[in-house]
Amino acid sequence: MKINCLIVDDEPIARKILGEYVEELDWLQLVGQAESPLKAINLMAQHPVDLLFLDIEMPQMSGFELLKKLTNPPAVIITTAYPTYAIEGFELDVLDYLLKPISIDRFLKSALKAKALFEQKNKTSSSQIDYFFVKCDGNIERIELRDLLYVKALENYIVIQTTQRKYITYLTMKGLEEYLPSEQFVKIHKSYLVPIAKIDRIEGNEVHIGNEKLPLSRTLRADVLQRIDEKLVKR
Repeated sequence: MKINCLIVDDEPIARKILGEYVEELDWLQLVGQAESPLKAINLMAQHPVDLLFLDIEMPQMSGFELLKKLTNPPAVIITTAYPTYAIEGFELDVLDYLLKPISIDRFLKSALKAKALFEQKNKTSSSQIDYFFVKCDGNIERIELRDLLYVKALENYIVIQTTQRKYITYLTMKGLEEYLPSEQFVKIHKSYLVPIAKIDRIEGNEVHIGNEKLPLSRTLRADVLQRIDEKLVKR
């Protein structure tokens, strides 16, 4: 299991130190670094992010202001030089609160807390979800996970394609993605989510699932191949 991390801090030296710490732990995957919350929002639109290492005092927008703007924020570890924000941080349900300068021992303790959280989430989702329900054309429809071929985002709606039929429902991609077991699904494009077990072939910039040829995003390609590599038979 890899936890996709994003570092958000306006101080270059702070980003450098945290980046080096992240690279030391094989369960953390650094997907980007942002010097401002606005840059972080752009990066989160391009890459799936599970965990934010978030500074508080930054130009234009504070870390807390960023959190309040996110509809479905990832897990957050605060990284700041100011202890006065701790209460507000935990009111926003942050995972941990690190005071600068951050030692590797303190960082490791926080990273292990994140690892335990995501392992428990994956264990729970794997053991409990075999199907789910969606509203479609005035009906409530049951969808079996084993029948799901892909999910496609269409502005305010999503298309759920199964082996039997297509469902169009008023949901967000992010909402369904967070509900589905993360170890079984991978985002191949900002508009497409697919079950890994249903991928028949990856050819160039296309993912083949049955008779469907779906686009593979350049920015998500490395993440997709990494997930495939976990099941790749090697010499």
